[in-house]
Amino acid sequence: MSAVPATTPTILTAPLLRCCLPIVSARPLVHGACPKAASRRSISCLVAVTTEVSSSSSEDAEGSDAESKVGARVRVNVPLKVYHVGKAPELDLCGMEGVIKQYVGVWKGKRISANLPFKVEFFVSVEGQSKPVKFFVHLKEDEFEYLPSD
Repeated sequence: MSAVPATTPTILTAPLLRCCLPIVSARPLVHGACPKAASRRSISCLVAVTTEVSSSSSEDAEGSDAESKVGARVRVNVPLKVYHVGKAPELDLCGMEGVIKQYVGVWKGKRISANLPFKVEFFVSVEGQSKPVKFFVHLKEDEFEYLPSD
């Protein structure tokens, strides 16, 4: 069996009445046309009703597995530079540790194709500042490694 959604074809027919339906045509209306011929014409439509198919269990498992990793400590293991941190221009993330704050591969219960699905929070110390600067970076799963929890 294939995973094609079930469809129920329904044919609807209705008589074409000149007085009820406006006639849209590129040709001018021919006066003296036989009104009986117009009343015998009918319009038929084919309507296919599809049933809603829920997402597969593998996608649900993938989303719940990734969402269970929220809060995990990670270390960036690829050379990656970011330029959106105002206090630290051209910041290299390789070797930095952060915390996964959000998995954005699922939106409102539906799987979306996020290119960088993990939102990771980092802190960097900057000279002249008493507190570290917090910033977020979206990463792929192959750009970081999970650290053992303490």
